[in-house]
Parts: sequence; C-alpha cells; structure tokens
Amino acid sequence: MQTFSATIEKIGVNPYVLLPEKILICLFTQAGKNKGPIPVKGTINRHPFIQHLVKYSGSWRLYLNTPMRKGSATDVGDRVLVTIEFDPEERITPMHPQLKTALLKDKKAAAVFAALTPSLQKEICRYINQLKTTASVEKNIIKAIQFLLGKERFVGRERP
Repeated sequence: MQTFSATIEKIGVNPYVLLPEKILICLFTQAGKNKGPIPVKGTINRHPFIQHLVKYSGSWRLYLNTPMRKGSATDVGDRVLVTIEFDPEERITPMHPQLKTALLKDKKAAAVFAALTPSLQKEICRYINQLKTTASVEKNIIKAIQFLLGKERFVGRERP
C-alpha cells in the first residue's frame, strides 16, 4: 500500500488526483503493465474506494467519482491523503438476465453485441444493471436491441 497527498483537480467535469511517479512505477510493476486501465483500491481520507487508474491527455489520473468524494467529504481544490495499491481482483460486469434473454431471441443483435469492444459491452450491461424499475429495464433493453440492429442511438452512442 502506497500513501501520498494530492490536491483534487478537475478536467472537464471530472475530478481527479495525479499520482507521484514513484507510486505509478510501483503500481505498473504490481499490475504487470503500464497501458490500459489499471485496477486499484485504497482510501481517500480513510474512505475506501475501488477504481481504475486511467491515462488521459498524457497523465495517469485517479478519477474521483461522486461516492468517493462524498464518502471522503472532499471536493475539487481540497488536499487529500490517498492510500493506493494494485487490485488483482477480477471485475466482472454481469449481463442482466432480461438482456441475455433478449439476445438469445435475436441472433443478429447477439452477433453485433459479441463483435462490440469489451468496453462497450460493459457499458451497455452496466447501464441496464443500474436501472431501478422493471419498466425502465424493459424499455431500455428494447432500445439496446434496436441500437444493436442499427436502428437507434443508445447510451449516447450512434448506431454500430
């Protein structure tokens, strides 16, 4: 577990902290890579988090989502104490059972889904999984299938 302090900055609408080079090198060594998202876990002002390090615009950033900031009672401009380590736990985003059923019924949509990048597959699954009502799930699964068939936008994306 590595510890450092940093000031929360913001790029666009996204709050983040930059990591010291020494800590990045340690995390890259633990992860066995220095490209792509790096899964990490740790604390911000003693509030636990699970997140990914992401390289954007030439810098590796730990983005601080709303639960991370609320839990640590921090905001942009605040100085925070961060503990961080590589998280080897596999992160799987399950497919909603109703989406799975819909894809089994529509082979063409299922083939398009299978050909999507893993990150877009995860984005679709995550979006549907976070919906609260049965009606929302059903409505958005229809939209997802239409998206996969090239007939509609979904999750802010143009048709594939």
